[in-house]
Amino acid sequence: MADSSSPIRRIAINTGGGDAPGLNAVIRAVVLAALRRGWEVYGIERGYGGLLEGDQDGLVRLDDDRVRGITHEGGTILGTTNRGNPFAWPEQGEEGEQRTHDRSAEFLRAFRGHGLDALIAIGGDGSLGIARDLSECGLPVVGVPKTIDNDLAYTDLSFGFLTAVDTATDALDKLHSTAESHQRVMVVEVMGRHSGWIALYSGLAGTADVILIPEIPYTIERVCEKIRAREAQDRHFSIVCVAEGAHPVGGPMVTKTVRAGREEQVRLGGIGERIAIEVADATGKETRALTLGHLQRGGSPNAYDRLLSLRFGTAAVDCVAAGQFGCAVGLVRDHVKPVTLDEALRERKFVDPDGQLVATARDLGISFGA
Repeated sequence: MADSSSPIRRIAINTGGGDAPGLNAVIRAVVLAALRRGWEVYGIERGYGGLLEGDQDGLVRLDDDRVRGITHEGGTILGTTNRGNPFAWPEQGEEGEQRTHDRSAEFLRAFRGHGLDALIAIGGDGSLGIARDLSECGLPVVGVPKTIDNDLAYTDLSFGFLTAVDTATDALDKLHSTAESHQRVMVVEVMGRHSGWIALYSGLAGTADVILIPEIPYTIERVCEKIRAREAQDRHFSIVCVAEGAHPVGGPMVTKTVRAGREEQVRLGGIGERIAIEVADATGKETRALTLGHLQRGGSPNAYDRLLSLRFGTAAVDCVAAGQFGCAVGLVRDHVKPVTLDEALRERKFVDPDGQLVATARDLGISFGA
């Protein structure tokens, strides 16, 4: 982590990647902690776009009035995007084709031209990767981890995760009554591209009968075996909680092609619908699929995520004050501390198939389809 003895007068903050409950709480914590030190704080809107899109409103002054009462609000007052990498900025060619080019030098000039001394970048692995690259170009950066997937290995928790788990658990709770009333199998798809933390936590808390996660490839035969066993016990409904990145043994993750403006994109998703069709075909049970999607990103953060967000925000300001740049704050054994951005991005955090949580689920009779 680089040290700097230059005095801090003016800092910036941005939010990148997918939104998550708790972003506004981080922003409020950064602003209030910085103002107490006599600094000015500016928000870069739409990730890095506020300094690259020629919009005079893209850099906004943040004071205590601007952040008053936002701790409990979902989303981000600065806006966000997952397509605003200054090193690979998207643009449309003359023939309508999509291409990218490097605008990082332009971003650095704009940042310095506004007299900004440091950046606090809030985001997941993609956004923190951009922050690391900008740090290597000489920009003083401190990162704050944000991912509802909870898949950054260097921090025990990332804010927004437990609120997403609450949302998924609430959905599972509600589905029990309709599933039992109609004697159906309900398949609930939750987020989790590479790791199944949301599915595992919410599946356990919401008493799912089957939990499918990327770390444990499944077979549809074993899934149906659990459903048939419940039928034999006069339990004529079942709840399946599946992470979007779950996949069968030897098979790929499920993707689908969607329209995004004028272009088509291939996105992860659709495993819930596939499981529902296969279960219905194999068991003859009436089966329904529900994809929670962005519901897991929305809404007010729960009390723990608010607290964690506030802790991360003030810790990031502490790093700026100490001249500790090229780092990201994280939670380790209930202590918030900085690590280098390289360390923060070194590995993902996966569910251990032999770990205690999975063992707990198995002891409760939950099937992982394996």
